[in-house]
Amino acid sequence: MFVSRTTLLSSLGIVGTLALVVLTPVAARRGPETTLDEKIALVRGTGGFAASGPMSNGGAGMIAGIPRLGIPDLQLDRLLYGVAYYDEYMPYDRLEQDVRMMKEAGINVVRIAESTWSTLEPQDGTFDFTHIDRVLDAMHRASIRVIVGTPTYAVPTWLVRKYPDVLAVTARGPNQYGPRQNMDITNPNFRRHAERVIRRLLEHVKDHPSVIGYQVDNETKHYQTAGPAVQALFVGYMKDTFKTLDAVNRAFGLDYWSNRINSWEDFPSTVGSINASLNAEFAKFQRQQVTDYLAWQASLVREYARPGQFVTQNFDLEWRGYSFGIQPDVDHFAAVRAMDIAGVDIYHPTQDSLTGTEISFGGDLARSMKAGGNYLVIETQAQGFPQWVPYPGQLRLQAFSHLASGANMLAYWHWHSIHNSAETYWKGLLSHDFRPNPTYEEAKTIGRDFAAIGSHLVNLRRTNQVAILFSNEALTAFNAFGLGTGARENYNDVLRPAYDALYRLNVGVDFIDPSSQNLEKYRLIVVPALYAAPDALLERLNRFVRGGGHVVYTFKSGFSDEHVKVRSTPQPGIIGEACGVSYTQFTIPRGVSVTSDFPLPKGADTVRLWMELLTPTTARVIARYRHPVWGEYAAITENSYGKGLATYVGFMPTDELMAKILEDAVRKAGLWGADQQIGFPLVTKSGTNQQGKTVSYYLNYSASSRTFRYPREAGKDLLSGRLVAKGSEQQLPAWGVMIVLEN
Repeated sequence: MFVSRTTLLSSLGIVGTLALVVLTPVAARRGPETTLDEKIALVRGTGGFAASGPMSNGGAGMIAGIPRLGIPDLQLDRLLYGVAYYDEYMPYDRLEQDVRMMKEAGINVVRIAESTWSTLEPQDGTFDFTHIDRVLDAMHRASIRVIVGTPTYAVPTWLVRKYPDVLAVTARGPNQYGPRQNMDITNPNFRRHAERVIRRLLEHVKDHPSVIGYQVDNETKHYQTAGPAVQALFVGYMKDTFKTLDAVNRAFGLDYWSNRINSWEDFPSTVGSINASLNAEFAKFQRQQVTDYLAWQASLVREYARPGQFVTQNFDLEWRGYSFGIQPDVDHFAAVRAMDIAGVDIYHPTQDSLTGTEISFGGDLARSMKAGGNYLVIETQAQGFPQWVPYPGQLRLQAFSHLASGANMLAYWHWHSIHNSAETYWKGLLSHDFRPNPTYEEAKTIGRDFAAIGSHLVNLRRTNQVAILFSNEALTAFNAFGLGTGARENYNDVLRPAYDALYRLNVGVDFIDPSSQNLEKYRLIVVPALYAAPDALLERLNRFVRGGGHVVYTFKSGFSDEHVKVRSTPQPGIIGEACGVSYTQFTIPRGVSVTSDFPLPKGADTVRLWMELLTPTTARVIARYRHPVWGEYAAITENSYGKGLATYVGFMPTDELMAKILEDAVRKAGLWGADQQIGFPLVTKSGTNQQGKTVSYYLNYSASSRTFRYPREAGKDLLSGRLVAKGSEQQLPAWGVMIVLEN
């Protein structure tokens, strides 16, 4: 049973400043009181922890009482515009000055506490909430809302001194104290003390009127934890999953190099394993620890959260000096089920390298975590690294780009630049002197616009007909083998060019994973490097094509099963039926290009990194290899199967060729329209707002003004107030933005 929190608030007579509309299972509310010792209990199986008594099911690492929310999103009453704020880090007391400057900038939410365990609990069992109280009270006086983070992603010195085992043991050996995120999230001593500080903090802040939500932990991953205790948990997981060692040996091919295991007591550590199948299962197990850990924290928080307060997590992406791709160490789609709303941090190049691609990628992924729901950008850069200080206009462009993908909150990391330690040069909205600067002044214009027109922009609904299917299991398996000697490219290097091409074509994209249902809602699905997948998933994709869908596969798809065992049939295995193609050999291309009908600039026909020697069975050849030996083989094929089409790309194309392949697929899926006529560096995104009207964003990702013909129904530019006629010529200045509310 679900109830509206708005209805509940109304019945209690406390609807007002919070006014957050969210649906939450009634069962998630707190149960009978138990003692702290009773609430700290280890459950068997994967080693996850749960609150005991009514909150624990005693099952194998699964947490009872945690809402696995099927709710697509949480609706906000306004856009949230915020910063992370650390009173603890300040060289002197300037809280009132900061609050005044925040109000001038239109800041209406701050995030606190997620990295301050050692300040909150300076010694074992001694708590000091001075900074928390100061900030909560000051923000409440200023009508600024607060998101409180659980302070568990950086451990205090006393905890490590008393319990050295809280530090993770990885394949490189024991971690040392100093950096954040160096602990073993499964460790009983860590969990016991983490639970205590969470409970003490939440008990202290739960009734404060400024608190609107909670963030559990921060940028959580498994941190490669692989010590003896974790290995023991893994053996228990393998027993529960596979039941017998014969099944394990058979699934993972452990007879190779005498790796066969004949007794559970002989099960070796995976740290030294050369078996990609076993390593992939251990990586899956590690990701499950993250899912269980976050669900455990969410269950604790919900014991204290008031109606109207949300629970979120700040998920991050694979890091390449900025947010780049699918996170290898977290199953986001599984972990987010314990959250009311997805949260994400998105960092990206700027200045002349600003394209908006990472903003869009991270936003599309976060929105897809909750099946199209809105999300929170919990962290993004203000000034950031020295090379990221934005050009005039770029901060505004970035802000509205986040909203265009469906964000309901934009928050900078962080308010003030830090004067010591690792992130000294990761600058906040204010520089080290705390004085107004051009970035802060531009942020003020964003705050004014959010306040003035936010009611038209909040809770934007986006509906897409194109999806990218990604898989954590395929990522792990693909990366285990890579693309040949010396190649640094991995799974995300195959996925990102496909996404980037669609972004530049102004094609809206959702992300789906093997757990996603209703493939039929899409007309085109792009499947990059689906190296490891169960038969059932591949058969679902075949049915999708047979029913009228279009799938574009890249090389190394369908190659192995879910245990990374290569299929013994001709490749690409089960999907070969829909693709109408097969191959038995592959090689590393040297001096190979392709011949095709795609118009390409010089050098854009180069075959890169990997090539499969394709032989069509029923497929049409779209491109062949240009090479004195390999020229007899197809490089790209297209096959009519049932009512649909399947395209197979047997090599790593250049970015230019990938764009042509996907443009062709978009056209054949019947999705080519006016937005695609505009084209990068002009980016357009649209959706339906909470009043049921269409809102269209036009974003100029270039340093020069750009002209385009407005293709949609007449409306009004919300930023300038100008009327915009259908078919009228519009000009966007460098790094400019136009937002049209259709009539």
